[in-house]
Amino acid sequence: MERVICLLIGYAFGLIQTAYIYGKIHGIDIREHGSGNAGTTNTLRVLGTKAGLIVLVGDIAKCMIALAIVSIIYKGSHPDTIYLLKIYTAAGAILGHDFPFYLNFKGGKGIAATAGLILSFHPSFIPVGVIIFFGIFLTTHYVSLGSLLVYLGFMIQLVVSGQMGILGNMSQANLLEMYGIGLLLAGLAYYKHWDNIKRLASGTERKTFLFKKKDVSVAEK
Repeated sequence: MERVICLLIGYAFGLIQTAYIYGKIHGIDIREHGSGNAGTTNTLRVLGTKAGLIVLVGDIAKCMIALAIVSIIYKGSHPDTIYLLKIYTAAGAILGHDFPFYLNFKGGKGIAATAGLILSFHPSFIPVGVIIFFGIFLTTHYVSLGSLLVYLGFMIQLVVSGQMGILGNMSQANLLEMYGIGLLLAGLAYYKHWDNIKRLASGTERKTFLFKKKDVSVAEK
């Protein structure tokens, strides 16, 4: 029952579509511009750096708040499985972000929400995630590549940390369940980035620059 509650809490927060809301405030449906994705990267490209950063913070925060609520509710009563419940909550937030029912299930790709998971999951995950993403992004300017490698790094660290007991005294069955949820999230991220993967392979993936001027012709539509 706790797992279902955590999924629902996460999904409720994931439904806060920051990119869509910000776009509507500025007179556009972000899903009708650029890549059509309701996420940070497309907002940055269409509406500029400031808009992209606002959306990034919003999407990270919604997952972090959901995980904080679950921690408050369950950390005392479920200390051995709190990390399992956290990952269920994050799964709900990512699903809500990617598939919002009130927007015909057309949302984002869940990477900023995943950043919220990494920042709230365990302190040891933060430096690894930051180094991987920004190390790749700042050298290649491919957001998609940085995002995909962050998930790979997260899965490796999740298994290593779980088996070393860093994430508490979970039973092996609960650890395997946690790894399974993490693997499903990684699979979803790679599925949502499949077109990006094909463009990366062909050398046609679009690069993103934080301080590049916005596409005025698109933004003014």
